[in-house]
Amino acid sequence: MTAKSFGRAVVAVAVAVAGTALLGPAGSASASESAPYIGDGYANNSKAVWCVQHLINDVARNNNRATIDEDSIWGPQTKGQVLWFQAFVHVQPDGIVGPFTGDNILYRGDGTYGGKSGPCFAYVPSDSGLFE
Repeated sequence: MTAKSFGRAVVAVAVAVAGTALLGPAGSASASESAPYIGDGYANNSKAVWCVQHLINDVARNNNRATIDEDSIWGPQTKGQVLWFQAFVHVQPDGIVGPFTGDNILYRGDGTYGGKSGPCFAYVPSDSGLFE
């Protein structure tokens, strides 16, 4: 292998790895037990917040409730929507998306993004067993 062809091979591998990283996990998503809690006082990954906003908005629309902006920013409107959702699914309302609230969000929201195979599964904490 020449230095030139070796260089092309390295670039091809780097592009493939970068593309995979951007797309996220393929196939069945890894358990979201590692996803951090979402809410006041947490780091609040913007993708995780968007997932919460989008999935809860889907439930809100289906129940004739107003939706909130899906802006990926944790704030009072998102917290209020989480509090509503928690009361709606009979979870003790605290405004924090932990594993049980996360399971309910993933299970009840837009199936394209939620569930075990949707892209939001990796970002929303979930380990209470609704999917088992």
